[in-house]
Amino acid sequence: MSANPEIQNIAPDTEEWTTIITPHRSLLDLKLKEVWRYRDLLTLFVRRDFVAQYKQTILGPLWHFIQPLFSTLVFTVVFGKLAGIPTDGIPPMLFYLAGLTNWNYFSACLTGTANTFVGNQGIFGKVYFPRLVTPLSVVTSNMIKYGIQLTLFLGFYVYFLIRGAPITPNAYILLFPLLVILLAGLGLGFGLLISSMTTKYRDLTVLLGFGVQLLMYATPVIYPLSEVPERYRLLVALNPMTSVIETFKYGILGQGTFSWGYLGYSFAFMVVLLLLGIVVFNKTERNFMDTV
Repeated sequence: MSANPEIQNIAPDTEEWTTIITPHRSLLDLKLKEVWRYRDLLTLFVRRDFVAQYKQTILGPLWHFIQPLFSTLVFTVVFGKLAGIPTDGIPPMLFYLAGLTNWNYFSACLTGTANTFVGNQGIFGKVYFPRLVTPLSVVTSNMIKYGIQLTLFLGFYVYFLIRGAPITPNAYILLFPLLVILLAGLGLGFGLLISSMTTKYRDLTVLLGFGVQLLMYATPVIYPLSEVPERYRLLVALNPMTSVIETFKYGILGQGTFSWGYLGYSFAFMVVLLLLGIVVFNKTERNFMDTV
């Protein structure tokens, strides 16, 4: 049976079978209507991903607060106090938390989606459903975690605002929905590509965590883009995550580097990456059971 079938109903009075399953032919065939029909399954996967992760833990979802809080404290001490890296006049705690909140969502989408084929080979080999449901459930469930961490950030934001910190939100904060789409799209696109390659090259799963960590240091999460030397600034800006993080900080904190050109580049990069990821994902989906 093909891993990516197309279902056609046949009238009982003309054929013995009522359903015929045939392979898709188009690599860009998203079958969004079919994904929508399986929306209940997507909801179940989202619930599974969110609940199962903390089912036997003591603190449960509180870890979504603890992890970014401790990371922010470490960054404040190491990079703010010891290394003396400036934060554009923004309180270091708030500056680092703004970057980490968004980065954590992107990295969670990437690493979770990258395990699609290897982590679900058991269920993929037994039952049919649109395979795209699985990575979409990862992106959706991580959005819940993103909302929890964003609440933590907003709590500190209100606190520093009351304390009179030099925070000046502006109209660019209205770009926030677009930034969320960019975070999800970039994470999903990279994840689809990597998940397709891990069916043949398992070493990528080992390198993924290390690579994501290195990519974070190539993104202005712990330093502002304005502090990057001029000769390296364009190189850092070529990272599509750079404009997302900087635009978020610029809109809500009033400090940072904003450029429609950089943001447009990130959006175009996301679109191309998603299309490429879908093509490779659909191609791998047809015969991945023979390689995993």
